[in-house]
Amino acid sequence: MSKQFSQRMISAQSPYATPVSRRIPDPNTKPETQLMRQLILASSSPYRRALLAKLGIPFDCAAPYIKEEALPGESAATLASRLATEKALALTAQFPGALIIGSDQVAECDGQLLGKPGNTENAIAQLRLCAGRKVNFHTGLCLADALSGKHSTLCETFSVHFRNLSPEEIRRYVELDQPLDCAGSFKAEGLGIALFEKMEGNDPNTLIGLPLIRLIDLLRQHQLDPLSRTSS
Repeated sequence: MSKQFSQRMISAQSPYATPVSRRIPDPNTKPETQLMRQLILASSSPYRRALLAKLGIPFDCAAPYIKEEALPGESAATLASRLATEKALALTAQFPGALIIGSDQVAECDGQLLGKPGNTENAIAQLRLCAGRKVNFHTGLCLADALSGKHSTLCETFSVHFRNLSPEEIRRYVELDQPLDCAGSFKAEGLGIALFEKMEGNDPNTLIGLPLIRLIDLLRQHQLDPLSRTSS
């Protein structure tokens, strides 16, 4: 993706990750809950953190250190899957007994990869490109089992059809929602919904950055179920 790919800086305390949040053990927690596998979200994204929190399963966050660059000729879906896998695997040595979630999103419009705009001018330019067009958001998802060394990777695609937007609408939206850290230059969970004509996909959470329905399927394969008493 023509994201403005950058390597993520990490704490000097660890060559693998920077903890972003921590669970606080509850002394009243049942013994079977205390034995639950540690779950790690390989991301510092507040959007992914908020999505995963919806499941009610305790988890920690750590930012992986990988080089986010597209390979020559690499498709958007392949790139998203590869980066999601690399993020998860980058933390296995730091958390050897954990289940680690990696996710990455790549947006494309008419074959052009869209990254995080970073500033107002780039956001306006991206939305001008997207106006009246269909944009595909490919979200790679990987669940790595650091204990067994195995991992599962998939890619979920969600498509958005943008309305025809006037220059005034685009500028006003960017001023109001400030989507400068979002691929595609909009926040679907915010006012970005006003830019759309229609959406296509199985899970709207995918558009924000984490396909929860598919993630739940993967977690259940490891006896982590948000509807189980031992997962909360």
